[in-house]
Amino acid sequence: MEPTSSRNVTQARSRVPYPTLTVDPGGRILSCDDRAGVLLGGAGAGTLLVDAAPAWLSDAHSDFLLHRDDGVPAGAWGRLGERTMDALPSRRADGAVTWWLVDGGEPGPVLEQLERERTRSRLLQEISSELLASLNVDRCMEVTAALAAEHLADAAVIVGVGSGRTHPVTWAIADGSVTQSRIAVDVEELPGLSEALLGFPPVPSRWIDPSLTPSWAIPEGFARDAGEIGSVVVVPLPGHGLPAGAVVLMRHSREAAFTESEETFARLFATRAGAALSAARIYAEQTHITSILMRELLPPKLQRVQGIDFSGRYRPSAVNERVGGDFYDVYPADDEDGEAFGVLGDVCGKGLEAAVLTGKIRNTVHALLPFAGDHARVLTLLNSALLTSHHTRFATMVLASAVRRDGQVRLRLTSGGHPPPLIVRADGSVEEARTRGTLIGALPQVTVSTATVVLQPGETCLLYSDGITEAHGGPLGDRMFGEERLRSVLSECAGLPAEAITERVHMVASQWVGDGPHDDMALLAITAPRSSHLTAVDGHTRGRFTP
Repeated sequence: MEPTSSRNVTQARSRVPYPTLTVDPGGRILSCDDRAGVLLGGAGAGTLLVDAAPAWLSDAHSDFLLHRDDGVPAGAWGRLGERTMDALPSRRADGAVTWWLVDGGEPGPVLEQLERERTRSRLLQEISSELLASLNVDRCMEVTAALAAEHLADAAVIVGVGSGRTHPVTWAIADGSVTQSRIAVDVEELPGLSEALLGFPPVPSRWIDPSLTPSWAIPEGFARDAGEIGSVVVVPLPGHGLPAGAVVLMRHSREAAFTESEETFARLFATRAGAALSAARIYAEQTHITSILMRELLPPKLQRVQGIDFSGRYRPSAVNERVGGDFYDVYPADDEDGEAFGVLGDVCGKGLEAAVLTGKIRNTVHALLPFAGDHARVLTLLNSALLTSHHTRFATMVLASAVRRDGQVRLRLTSGGHPPPLIVRADGSVEEARTRGTLIGALPQVTVSTATVVLQPGETCLLYSDGITEAHGGPLGDRMFGEERLRSVLSECAGLPAEAITERVHMVASQWVGDGPHDDMALLAITAPRSSHLTAVDGHTRGRFTP
């Protein structure tokens, strides 16, 4: 049995009143109906035009491609066998040219039809450009409705894909006014709408009784001064795999009904509009999903926890990325006398792949909070989890447990293959915490040592990733920032609050690398504040810290 698409093409060609052939820019015949084939001596698809046609026709094809924008008259004439023929060109959107072969004595009707086709082709190109200019779903529906009302009918209604009975609807009339809303719609009220929303072929306008058009589908003010609705067309908006909605076209009773040619053009318009709407909807869905996932991957905003100041800073490796392989988190204790728990880590690699593993590590650490008092056990359990996962990446990290007693902050610091934290004393001296450990997720066994540090009021412990110290920059962009330069910056920050220290280090490191490539950068500062805690006056609001 002949495929449906082939039958449709054959039927469409049989309705064309003149022989036609389509030739690509390279001069090869793409298609040729039977009448044109007879005129060209049996030529068909795949044949070079120069081999099948007389010189006047092949030269006309080359001249049309070369001078189509120079005002040179289109078309040519000459002998084909025993007949004198006019050849009239029509350029397609893909660059191919369709040639209409007309007996020399009757070019008038075909020229009119050719001009209509050219006008519609230009209109479709303009419509496609305007529709694809925005990836906002509402804006795309608005443009689609306005263009349909302006070029195809007196009014247009776009019914989008809904949830249940609720659908986004956009109304437009030819004067340019457009309104949008989300309403409850009974799609069965309008003949052909339910089928169109499912992607079925459109119902011909002659089968639709305009008097059955429901009130919700009629744009406000459309028929008020122009009589009743004369004709209605419902056309599906095909999308990428799923229907993107439907467009309802309406004309006043004083206007002629939609012709078969106009309905065909409406389907071409709907194909382009549906593709644009579908692309906008896919983009919106992906943006929403990305926003939700990104919310969980972004570093948290830190503040004072249990009388201890925490501050974090993060800079991804690329300006077009928001997350990467570096991370930090701070978790308050279950009770006021417990230790707040902080972690700063660095996953091997950068970008989105590293960020995915970063999210898994952060979730695992959160699940291991009941064991936060035993740093070695946390790192051992995390190491086992990474070794049994399908990832081949490893990570380094520093764990910090902090509790405030009598104005001092007591810290327990444990490094798992990470640069040891730096301690900024009140006199400006900078010390290195004596903690060492193996990488996490690289070896079967984890060996770590924990350092205990006491911070006096105004002193700070800085946890940092190697993206800071290994950042290359300077005058020639080839010098490493280094630990000594970091110590020098920190010594100038003695006595500053945690927020000021992380901001200063982040600023200096960023200026050092400039616009050059760099790894992710992360900072976590833990500061013993120069204040004592007072209970909230009313027992409910947040307590104040005073000198």
